[in-house]
Amino acid sequence: MNEVVLKTVNLTKVYERGGKKIHALSDVNLQINRGDYVAIMGPSGSGKTTLLNILGCLDKPTSGSVIIDGTDVTKLDEKGLSEIRRNKIGFVFQAFNLIPILSAIENVELPMECTKIPKYERRKRARQLLNLVGLSGRAEHRPHELSAGEQQRVAIARALANKPSIILADEPTGNLDSKTGEHIMKLLGLLNYKIGTTIIVVTHDQKMASLTGRILFLEDGKLLKKEKKGTYLGRKG
Repeated sequence: MNEVVLKTVNLTKVYERGGKKIHALSDVNLQINRGDYVAIMGPSGSGKTTLLNILGCLDKPTSGSVIIDGTDVTKLDEKGLSEIRRNKIGFVFQAFNLIPILSAIENVELPMECTKIPKYERRKRARQLLNLVGLSGRAEHRPHELSAGEQQRVAIARALANKPSIILADEPTGNLDSKTGEHIMKLLGLLNYKIGTTIIVVTHDQKMASLTGRILFLEDGKLLKKEKKGTYLGRKG
C-alpha cells in the first residue's frame, strides 16, 4: 500500500484586493505518495505559486488543511512551521538563491547549521551531496564561477541537506536553456530513484513536465480532474 506523504483537504486561499475577493485556490484536494515525482502545471495566474508556497509552509491557507507526514501543518505556530520547513521540506528555486560569497560546499552546508549535526559531519555530508549531483570537483567554487546548470545542481544538493521528506521545486528550469533544463529534470528523477525523496515540480513547460512520473493541472485555482502520466518510470522502472 502506498504511503501518503502530503495531502491537502479542501485547500482554499482568498485574497482581498480593492474590495474584491480573489480566489487563488478553491477546494484543492491533492494526494502525493512517498517516492512520487510529480509536476504541477497551469497557465500564469492559475495558482501554482500560491499552492507551492502553502505546501512549503511559507504561506497559510484561508481554509482547508495541509498534512505533511501525518501532521496538519495548518494548526502549527510559526515555530512549528519553521521546524517543518527545516526538517521535512527542501526548496529549489528558479533563481537558484545561492549565497554569492560562499563556496558551493558552504552553500550546501548552510541548512545544516541550524541542526545539531557536528561541523565535520556537515562538511562530509555536503561533499557527498555534491558528488551525488555530479559536482565533486567544484566544491570550492563560488556561484559566479559556476555555470547556470551547475548552480542549480548546487541548489538541489542544498535542498537535500537535511534529508527532507519532500522537495518542492518552483520552475527549476526557468533560467536554463532547454538542454540544461532537461538534464536538471533527469537529475531530479535520478535522485528520486536513488534515495526515494518525493519531488514536486511546478512548471509551465510541457516538455519538462513530461519527464516526471505524474502531471497534475491547475486552472483558475482549481485542480482539474484530468491527469497525465509522464515518461519517467521511477523506482519501478
